[in-house]
Amino acid sequence: MPRPTLLVTRKLPDNVEARIRRDYEGMFNPDDQRYPTEELLKLSARADAILPCHTESLSAEVIERLPDRVRAIANFSVGVDHCDLDAARQKGIIVTNTPDVLTDATAELTMLLILGAARRASEGERLIRSGQWNTWSPAFMVGTQVTGKRLGIVGMGRVGQVTAQRARGFDMEIHYHNRRRLDNTRENGASFHESLDTLLPISEFLALQCPNLPETRNLLNAGRINQLPDGAIVVNSARGAIVDEDALIEALKSGKLAAAGLDVYKNEPDIRPEFAQLDNAFLLPHVGSATRETRDAMGYRALDNLDAIFAGKEPKDRVA
Repeated sequence: MPRPTLLVTRKLPDNVEARIRRDYEGMFNPDDQRYPTEELLKLSARADAILPCHTESLSAEVIERLPDRVRAIANFSVGVDHCDLDAARQKGIIVTNTPDVLTDATAELTMLLILGAARRASEGERLIRSGQWNTWSPAFMVGTQVTGKRLGIVGMGRVGQVTAQRARGFDMEIHYHNRRRLDNTRENGASFHESLDTLLPISEFLALQCPNLPETRNLLNAGRINQLPDGAIVVNSARGAIVDEDALIEALKSGKLAAAGLDVYKNEPDIRPEFAQLDNAFLLPHVGSATRETRDAMGYRALDNLDAIFAGKEPKDRVA
């Protein structure tokens, strides 16, 4: 029986590609180019399944044009906002994602954003690298202390819960807003807020960790930023679409916000040039899951789902 053919849209870790070569007929992307839509559709004509990343836009129109041969889309990501799930269901294509395995890495990255933004890490590194550091005084590079502050978390899923655990190591007081309140064990002493209207005014730090859904797009807008305490710090390790970037940039310029730590943006990698001009923005290039261990685990999870599908079983992480 011939092995299924798998279209891999980006360069994956060597260990993951080795497993693909062992078990599938792999169509690889060694140059790691981002395929234009027409090229993606042309390649998919030879594929039984596609293993894409969040960089591929699998809109309803694209999915409708996929050949009937394609049985599955096994996303190399937790978020599936790049993939039209309704269109996939209508076409009979199974869609999966890779939950759980990104949790620790993304929570670590969230703490990096909090610390980097609060302690002006970008400014300090630029001074060193440019050779402009030539003084010290009690007023030099004064930032915001993290220890003991109130952290508001929007979206208390897997990543939010682990972020709360890590933040407790800094004696932060945890508050959160979620669609549903957690049970006592998972809440672990955090304070639940049914509404952002009560969470935002007490959040000295705000971590955005909710998915990109119609109801969360531009969730952090000008009105909600104004509800935050003066000098608050905002970090986003979830999706760029949940932030109104005009409002965020204005709040950073005005000083309403002391700083922001960002790993995700709208229209990335073509981000707003204003961000690079803001000294109080600590910026990373969407590397929340970028550890060797996590990227391997993501690939294995996607392949576990495909193994199940081609064995006639229900995949563990089906989302459509």
